[in-house]
Amino acid sequence: MSELAGLDPGTALVIGLVALLAATLSGVTGFGGAVVLLPVLVWAVGPRLAIPVLTVAQLAGNLARVGFNGREVEWRVATRFCLGAVPAAITGSLAFAAVPVGLLTRALGLFLLACVAYRWLRPGPPGRFPLAGFLPLGAIFGFLSALLGSVGPVVAPFFLAHGLVKGAYIGTEALGAAAMHLTKTVVYGRLALLDGAALLLGGGLGLLMIAGSYLGKRVLDRLPAIWFTRLIEAVLIVAGLQLLSAG
Repeated sequence: MSELAGLDPGTALVIGLVALLAATLSGVTGFGGAVVLLPVLVWAVGPRLAIPVLTVAQLAGNLARVGFNGREVEWRVATRFCLGAVPAAITGSLAFAAVPVGLLTRALGLFLLACVAYRWLRPGPPGRFPLAGFLPLGAIFGFLSALLGSVGPVVAPFFLAHGLVKGAYIGTEALGAAAMHLTKTVVYGRLALLDGAALLLGGGLGLLMIAGSYLGKRVLDRLPAIWFTRLIEAVLIVAGLQLLSAG
């Protein structure tokens, strides 16, 4: 983990500030924080370490959002999503260890650009997304989450199409994400992709993610979420192009 050992104070400060901003955005919009933080981690520690470190940080951030919105969580949705996501996240984590670094970097870039394109080009939902659909949905995105670090922007429309809004949406989606991140953290640790330094960095960022989640909850009902969404989309486009060129 030489990349982590070589972090200078300036780089650590940049990562910390972005983590706080990313968690605040997630606390308001329910998505986007991970993909805002991911390019900074790739720049600082490389793609192979970025996703395991991000996973630890996201685990803390998502648990915080569950806590802040716990009374509004839709447990039937969360349970079905987790039943599909947890075993798929194990499989995806094992596959992640074998993916070439260059290919992974380009895949991350394409993924970020696809998130923006999907949000703008997707057709309107045909109707209420059925409760039974959350189990296979969890399986698909549990696997992809282990490879790409985050699938929040792509998962969000399905939760929204089920009728979840504001705290119910944010808390329920965060619970499903926390289950995936906990699973990935365990597998990454068994595969030696997480050592003490990586856990320390991820845990430190996790504290900032908790603080950001609190700030996001405070402003959720006060500022138009569209402002945050447009900011996220701009960052995703820039970061995706950077990762494509770096790969």
